[in-house]
Amino acid sequence: MASVLIALGGNVGDVRATFTKAIANICGMTQAALVARSSDYMTAPWGDEQQEPFINACIEIETPLDPHALLFTLHKIEKKFGRDRANERRWGPRTLDLDIIAYDDVRLDKPELTLPHPRLFERAFVLVPLGEIAPDRPIAGQTPRQALASLSADGIERLPDLQ
Repeated sequence: MASVLIALGGNVGDVRATFTKAIANICGMTQAALVARSSDYMTAPWGDEQQEPFINACIEIETPLDPHALLFTLHKIEKKFGRDRANERRWGPRTLDLDIIAYDDVRLDKPELTLPHPRLFERAFVLVPLGEIAPDRPIAGQTPRQALASLSADGIERLPDLQ
């Protein structure tokens, strides 16, 4: 079983309800066990700033799937929840975005998949929830806690737990 960190994001529809359903789909469709789930955080849009704020979270799962099979399955789940990768604008609005942040200690650089995620250490909106569930996990030579120390987390707001 591989230990995998996945970032979730979205800003269209009831994102928090989508996360709950998507996490159940991730576990079911990848034969995974959910190890940890961060709180949900409201964050400013990144890249394309003329859109609604995003909700972001991270999960840790254990899965027998290899990285490519996992990516294929995550894309199927995104599509199930209304994401149309072929017709969306880069960094634009979306119902659900699922990114593999780290897969064990695997390093991979393929056109379809780079591990660990190539922009992880630039994105406080991923590092804040990741730091909640895996603050000291080494990823490409540093931990989420160390990486976050060099970034601003201004404007990232932890949302109250759902009842």
